[in-house]
Amino acid sequence: MLAGTPIGNMGDATERLVGLLGSADVVAAEDTRRLHRLVQALEVTVAGKIVSYHEHNEASRTAELLEEVRSGATLLMVTDAGMPSVSDPGYRLVEAAVAEGIDVTAAPGPSAVLTALALSGLPTDRFCFEGFLPRKAGERSTRLAELAAERRTMVFFEAPHRLEAMLRSLRAAFGGDRPAAVARELTKVHEQVLRGSLLELLEWAQDGEVRGEIAVVVGGAPAAAPSRPEDHVAAVQELVGNGLRLKEAVAAVAEDARVSKRELYAAVIASR
Repeated sequence: MLAGTPIGNMGDATERLVGLLGSADVVAAEDTRRLHRLVQALEVTVAGKIVSYHEHNEASRTAELLEEVRSGATLLMVTDAGMPSVSDPGYRLVEAAVAEGIDVTAAPGPSAVLTALALSGLPTDRFCFEGFLPRKAGERSTRLAELAAERRTMVFFEAPHRLEAMLRSLRAAFGGDRPAAVARELTKVHEQVLRGSLLELLEWAQDGEVRGEIAVVVGGAPAAAPSRPEDHVAAVQELVGNGLRLKEAVAAVAEDARVSKRELYAAVIASR
């Protein structure tokens, strides 16, 4: 069982989460110290065994946890905040359980991804989650180049001390006018959502020290302007100059550019 935990406000914990924490035979937690703070805040006693499960021991501990389940134990997986396996430990455990035909289910809870998206003021009908960008500048630039033409709204996570560098990279890849939002300390007392262009958000990040958990939402690439037949006359003329018949050149260019052959042919004739 995967269970979502509060991303800041303890009032967002569900009754189902409280019940699972108190009844599971084994509770696997990303950070056992944070788990203890969580159960104290929720005033629940964990009766089962508590084990750590994080990025540094996932590979070895996955087998141990699955053995517990095979023996009949109920296993609950929680992370520090939000939904396990979403930029947090849990994916390897789910993957291994599914491969063995072990039932996996979830108790949904708060999500920083969806909360930031909903508050961003950007389109929510189609979006993608990109998690943390690579830290190395070259790898980060390569990833952003791949996303430059992405039409969906994009959601990223970033550490506060790297936010300025991230926004600078986003501006370089997407342009300073691209709409975006920075969501900070979601659901907490000092929650803040800033909306504007990437240039405006970069200027804000440069003005002072940024603190807290950060999610960055970026609008997708604008739709390309529709192609006009007149824009492809030169391509037809080049093919004709290389020996292709006019009608064949028009047909080839029109198919590639997705414009009307009749209109392209007329545009070529009009240009003579």
